[in-house]
Amino acid sequence: MKINVVLYQPEIPQNTANIMRTCAGTDVILHIIKPIGFKLNPKYLKREAVNYLTNVNYFVYEDYQDFLTKNTGEFFFITRYGKTPPRQFDFKLFNKDIYLIFGRESTGIPKEILREHLNRCIRLPMNDKIRSLNLANTVAILIYEVLGQLNYPNLSKTEPDSLKGEDWLTKDG
Repeated sequence: MKINVVLYQPEIPQNTANIMRTCAGTDVILHIIKPIGFKLNPKYLKREAVNYLTNVNYFVYEDYQDFLTKNTGEFFFITRYGKTPPRQFDFKLFNKDIYLIFGRESTGIPKEILREHLNRCIRLPMNDKIRSLNLANTVAILIYEVLGQLNYPNLSKTEPDSLKGEDWLTKDG
């Protein structure tokens, strides 16, 4: 089973770049559905994604229908109009790939799509002071919710030796 993030018509390059970095660090596959509100070009993405763009496994689709014809699995739609918090889904129960679908920053996922999947609409609980959280933050929260339920498959739970190593805090110097 693979975890996938789907960005429906993203508009802000900094959000997409941050999401790409999160996907690179968690082995999550990224799917981007056109139209895109910016050029999908390293020049626009490099600052937030740093040097991790080469580690992102991502695909771009002409439209939502193109995405649907090429992907199957368990689809979840993250929307402020959802009525179910992510913890109420037991992601361990699913044997198919999991797709977390996020809408555009300005308008979200179209109502026609959401209406077809009301039992799979997820809302991050929050107060009434804001409309929604930042897209990149929301994606990170959902990725880690799913990964946590699955016990972080294939992810290191300590600092890898290829970086500073798991004993870095206790070493002198």
